[in-house]
Amino acid sequence: MSVIAEIIDTLEYKIEKLFVKSKALEKNNQDLRFELNKAAQIIQKQSEEIEALKKQYETLKIANSLLGSDNNKRETKLKINSLIREIDYCIAQLSD
Repeated sequence: MSVIAEIIDTLEYKIEKLFVKSKALEKNNQDLRFELNKAAQIIQKQSEEIEALKKQYETLKIANSLLGSDNNKRETKLKINSLIREIDYCIAQLSD
């Protein structure tokens, strides 16, 4: 009977160790999920900042061209023509 008792004690000890490891892994998994969510939020925020900076850059390019810079004149003219077409479309919609 003592052999069976030792086997049971050993099994209980191993099961307890497995349970502790399982809890530690669950905690680690939870921490990693939190870090992943945090990183995803940072990436989203940085993507939004990049888009805003791209728009600001385009606006500055156009403003620079309007101030007399020879760079990007063609793009500026195209943008102005596009804006004029949009304004004409709006006027046409209002007059209907």
